[in-house]
Amino acid sequence: MLSPVTLTAAFDRVTDYWSPKVIGSVNDQLLKVAKLKGEFVWHAHDGQDELFYIVRGSLRIEFEEGPVDLNQGDFLTVPSGVRHNPVADDECWVLLIEPASTRHTGDEVTPLTRSLDEQLS
Repeated sequence: MLSPVTLTAAFDRVTDYWSPKVIGSVNDQLLKVAKLKGEFVWHAHDGQDELFYIVRGSLRIEFEEGPVDLNQGDFLTVPSGVRHNPVADDECWVLLIEPASTRHTGDEVTPLTRSLDEQLS
């Protein structure tokens, strides 16, 4: 039987900043929740768009042409191949929607990089 997921309760699974957890899927798109704080890493996702929906708090996404500020209830789709760097001055809760093939930090590998297996756990 199908059962609903309470979005805010899904964040209980997230214990580390910048470590998304997969909470569902729609066709080949994964729905992930993450808690963000501090600065991430400049990266791009070639061949995949990435949607950020702000559930709680605020987020600045830096782009080469300048930053975009997002607040609770806002969403932004980062187009394929666009370099970006998410920055959260305070804890921010984000719902991410992206293809299952999207690598967490694109071609960049850092201590913050998480594999899909880690995101599914």
